[in-house]
Amino acid sequence: MTAIGARRLPGVNNVVRRLAGHLVRGFVMILVVTTISFVIIRHIPGDPLLARYESLVEKGMSPEQAQRATAALYGFLPRGTLWEQYLDYMRGLFHLNLGQSLSTPGVQVTTLLGSAVAWTIVPVLVGTLLSFMVGITVGVYAAMKRSGKLGDVLALSGSLLHGLPQYVLALLIAAIFTTLLPIFPSGGTADILFEPGFNAGYIGSLIQHAALPIVTYALASYGGWILAMKSSVVTVLGDDFILAAELRGLKRGIIFRYVARNAILPLFTILALSLGMLFGGAIFIERIFNYPGLGLLLINSITSRDYALMGGAFLLITVAIVVANIVADMLYTAIDPRVRSGGGTAS
Repeated sequence: MTAIGARRLPGVNNVVRRLAGHLVRGFVMILVVTTISFVIIRHIPGDPLLARYESLVEKGMSPEQAQRATAALYGFLPRGTLWEQYLDYMRGLFHLNLGQSLSTPGVQVTTLLGSAVAWTIVPVLVGTLLSFMVGITVGVYAAMKRSGKLGDVLALSGSLLHGLPQYVLALLIAAIFTTLLPIFPSGGTADILFEPGFNAGYIGSLIQHAALPIVTYALASYGGWILAMKSSVVTVLGDDFILAAELRGLKRGIIFRYVARNAILPLFTILALSLGMLFGGAIFIERIFNYPGLGLLLINSITSRDYALMGGAFLLITVAIVVANIVADMLYTAIDPRVRSGGGTAS
């Protein structure tokens, strides 16, 4: 083994150990959350299967006929104790089978989740990345001008938006741009007048319907990026290497380029985490704009007491958050040499 290879091997082993540890902890976390959600969901009042069965019995069917009719409608009936149902559920889960939806009989939960996630990913991704790029840029200027009026105004705008709840922001945007100034549609993903496909009319309608959710996602996290970047820049400005550069007479523009590069490192991990968290946070925004993503699907599943769909949505949100945590830590390991070599820890 060469000297270079010997130096690189400890860093590689460190990354592998970190990844293995994250995968084990992530699996345990998903198992725990899945178990807790299974038990809680099964104890929610208003069992749709039982309600259907009781209504058929009240109409004159025998218990056996009512059971057969209910099973024919929903495709199954829960059998055995709660523990036996849990074992059946986990066996199906390991085969990527989440069961059939109760509110949409005959349709697999995975099919509904896949369709909903496809509509959630684009607004979440575009809105978050847009707010990240604009927010860190504004945060840099807020730190540069922190002793002047411009810095105060930028910091104040960040504080106001950061403190405003998502649903309040969504309600304000919806009220202004769909009611007072009806510029954008109030719900759906595209106008039914356009045939789905790769054509200008349909794509334009998709963009028009997704515009308000994207803007809401962006504004909801924009303030946080400004404040985080400003704080990080101010911290880096006090580091020894910045003072040394200033004493050597380097231009402030060159110095600040290095400041911004170092200040943005911890924000990349926050970005990865925020993308995972927004799958759960999409509930309020999608409900207000009636946008058929994962958040709206989860609300509808709770309203209809669709146990299988609720469990699948909770599982998907949990997996997204766990994966985001792993990506955030590995990303920090990759971009920070101190962590990669074992000389530091990721936040």
